[in-house]
Amino acid sequence: MSDSGAENTEKDAEQEQPEDVDSAKLLETTAALEEDEELANIVTAEEYLMRKDVVLLEYEKQMFLDQVQADGLLVCAKGLSYERVLMNILKAYSDAGNLVLVINSSDWEEQYYKSKLEAKYVHEVANTATERERVYLEGGLQFISTRILVVDLLKQRIPIELISGIIVLRAHTIIESCQEAFALRLYRQKNKTGFIKAFSSSPEAFTIGYSHVERTMRNLFVKNLYIWPRFHATVRGALHPWQTQTIELHVPLSQTMTAIQTHILDIMNFLVREIKRINRTVDMEAVTVENCVTKKFHKILQAQLDCIWHQLNSQTKLIVADLKILRSLIISTMYHDAVGAYALMKRYRSKEYALSNSGWTLLDAAEQIFTLSRQRVFNGQQEFEPEPCPKWHALTELLTQDIPGDMRRSKRTEQPKVLILCQDARTCHQLKQYLTQGGPRFLLQQALHHEVPVGKLSDKYAKESQSQGAPSKEHSTKKEPVKEEASSSQPPSAGMDELAQLLSEAEVEGQYYEESYMLTMTQPVQLEPMSDVKPDLDASIFETIPELEQFDVTAALASVPHQPYICLQTFKTEREGSMALEHMLEQLQPQYVVMYNTNVTAIRQLEVFEARRRLPPAERMRVYFLIHARSVEEQAYLTSLRREKAAFELIIDTKSKMVIPEYQDGKTDEAFTLYKNYDDELTNENTKSRQAGGQAPQTPKETPKVIVDMREFRSDLPCLIHKRGLEVLPLTITIGDYILTPDVCVERKSISDLIGSLNSGRLYNQCVQMQRHYAKPILLIEFDQNKPFHLQGKFMLSQQTSMANADIVQKLQLLTLHFPKLRLIWSPSPYATAQLFEELKLGKPEPDPQKAVALGSDEPTAGEQLHFNSGIYDFLLRLPGVQTRNIHGLLRKGGSLRQLLLRSQKELEELLQSQQSAKLLYDILHVAHLPEKDEVAGSTALLAAGKQFGAGSHNRFRKAAAESRRGRR
Repeated sequence: MSDSGAENTEKDAEQEQPEDVDSAKLLETTAALEEDEELANIVTAEEYLMRKDVVLLEYEKQMFLDQVQADGLLVCAKGLSYERVLMNILKAYSDAGNLVLVINSSDWEEQYYKSKLEAKYVHEVANTATERERVYLEGGLQFISTRILVVDLLKQRIPIELISGIIVLRAHTIIESCQEAFALRLYRQKNKTGFIKAFSSSPEAFTIGYSHVERTMRNLFVKNLYIWPRFHATVRGALHPWQTQTIELHVPLSQTMTAIQTHILDIMNFLVREIKRINRTVDMEAVTVENCVTKKFHKILQAQLDCIWHQLNSQTKLIVADLKILRSLIISTMYHDAVGAYALMKRYRSKEYALSNSGWTLLDAAEQIFTLSRQRVFNGQQEFEPEPCPKWHALTELLTQDIPGDMRRSKRTEQPKVLILCQDARTCHQLKQYLTQGGPRFLLQQALHHEVPVGKLSDKYAKESQSQGAPSKEHSTKKEPVKEEASSSQPPSAGMDELAQLLSEAEVEGQYYEESYMLTMTQPVQLEPMSDVKPDLDASIFETIPELEQFDVTAALASVPHQPYICLQTFKTEREGSMALEHMLEQLQPQYVVMYNTNVTAIRQLEVFEARRRLPPAERMRVYFLIHARSVEEQAYLTSLRREKAAFELIIDTKSKMVIPEYQDGKTDEAFTLYKNYDDELTNENTKSRQAGGQAPQTPKETPKVIVDMREFRSDLPCLIHKRGLEVLPLTITIGDYILTPDVCVERKSISDLIGSLNSGRLYNQCVQMQRHYAKPILLIEFDQNKPFHLQGKFMLSQQTSMANADIVQKLQLLTLHFPKLRLIWSPSPYATAQLFEELKLGKPEPDPQKAVALGSDEPTAGEQLHFNSGIYDFLLRLPGVQTRNIHGLLRKGGSLRQLLLRSQKELEELLQSQQSAKLLYDILHVAHLPEKDEVAGSTALLAAGKQFGAGSHNRFRKAAAESRRGRR
């Protein structure tokens, strides 16, 4: 019976086995088909570039292929715009299955990329930690603050193994101690497969410091360096066939402007020679007159002199400040109007400034500068007749003659669209006011704004201002004919009203300038040949278009379809950065571009824009350059070109020589730069102990931990602590900034924080809390690593030399007297602090995170040593004779305050374990302490107190003391 049952079971199993095999094969086939389908959807980088919606120039395609195929640092010239390359990389990784993080981006970069990407793949950073954990798991793209990212990586809120890659912008700012390098190190420790792609468009930044390129690549964990200068063969091949029609117009400076420029350069040359004579042992190679007129001179000089600033004498510091002032004067002369430049000059012709500068105002050249600046505003009869900017006339000729003439020659019937580019918002506002009001009216308004005394107007200037106001009045009579008639019948009052209107306009505008303006002409440009009558170039024939208030270029173009269109725009804006020009070019599609000021980045952006359009030569943009030949403006432009070329040559030379180890990308176990492994540390030979039968087995050491307050992640120190192999625990703690051991609490202060905390009293309260809860409180005073380790003299303490900062050292002395257990540590840099923390933790127990968080809160913690009222504790500490060494015995055995008053001096001596301390405490509690007459500054204070409190007010203390003594007897 059992045998037949077994046979039947075997037969059933044999029949069921083919069915199971078939289902397994079916599942395998289905999985294989799904995998093949997924692989079919994956395209290579070359196939992605062949898509119709991907529009990239040839060099941009090569940039894309380089970065996709191998991680690296891409450094390109300004204006060549890696933004489109990065945009396509982000689009290629836009998928819910990928998690790509973009760090170190500016606000305008973040907004630009988000506007171009699909919204479903771009996730906003959540405010709460729980919400962020959920968003991380959704994948896609995230533009995230590095500080938030570091905390989430340390707390393991983000799945590090699932991160597809990290994209780093502005890579030239990545240094070893920054938060971005910290985040990349945490990422590479646990993720060996994800990518890291870095981008930079500032080659000059890599020339500052020793081996900047190699250190940046090491901090980024990349092994490849991609260099794209403007003179790259691929770049030239992509841009050269589509060159714009360029016309360079050399505008001569006026005689007074040329003379002012010469005198300022002479003074600069004198100061440069003087600073080199005074400091023969200091490297002053960067201090040249050529560099003094460039934009980044002061930053370069400051970086060079910061470390030895305290060693320089006062004359050198004054010269450095005066070189900056002279640069502002020469810029004001070149780019601003005559009235504004004269108002700036007047500030430095005061007695106060003459006593506080290096002495340049006493030179003959300085006197000539002040005299010539006044001559630009007032004529020989001291009448108000300001000199117009030389470029104004050239610009008006372009807009009213050259551009209409070119339209006639090219037989274009549509009205022109002109884009005028300026270097800053002030110049942009100046041109807008000039084109809409006319030169004389604008200069008069500037005189009122800068409070320049106008006095009497010259006859020539009065006629120009009257003739200039006519077109604008014609335009206004169409709207309000009654007002025009009234103004013509009463000329004197009308003149006063106009002056009041100018003054009110100047007050309303203040110092705020727009970065873009849209203008059109009140009279259309005549495309037909004009008569022999020469037009009035100073006439105001422009008006503003209000649509730009909403930055709506399309609406503005629609509102004036049959009129010339003129847009004033700065090279870059706060809202869109350097992409503002590219955005305006795409929207406006101008036929003419006027470069009112020169800018390397803008010129290349125009080249790239024209190469993308691929238009025939006749339809391309015409670019006009207005430049002062043989001037500071031309020299600054040529210097910027030379600097960039030299920077790229240095980077290319560095790439050919540098040695990159295989483990630099952090993808192998040899990347010892990631962390110091405490588990594999070998003990010292001297400390080895031998047991019977052999050597004692080594026990792995626990990784040291440091509790760090969340607010401290704004500094570099947490990154450097982690780099030394210590585990960082980010927590929100109320007492201290760093908890090293259960007994050691550290409050970190920079020099500026120290001054502010001492003056406000906040540091005293922090020391009270630390001393109350920790046995070894530490005040860490940390200096900037780029500044001298020096705390002598008011200037190094603060930029202000007021008396408020004069007693910092005295306040520190008082702090140590009030808190005997407090230890002060002076650290020259965050690197030294990290090393110090590591040494302080050797052989010490690890801190308790739960206890550190609970200390200082209202809820008592388990095992807390302090079981008494903190108010009583602070009160007793202020009494003479009571110290931190004896206060605990006094609190335990002293009873209440009433019982303490009834104790004898002998009893207090037993409590305080000191005869001297007991006497001090007994005297303060029982003996009346009244000031002697000779100790009081003036007897009036005593008389006033006696009248206020009564004659016997002081005797009450004596009576109370006597009664208490009788009671004890």
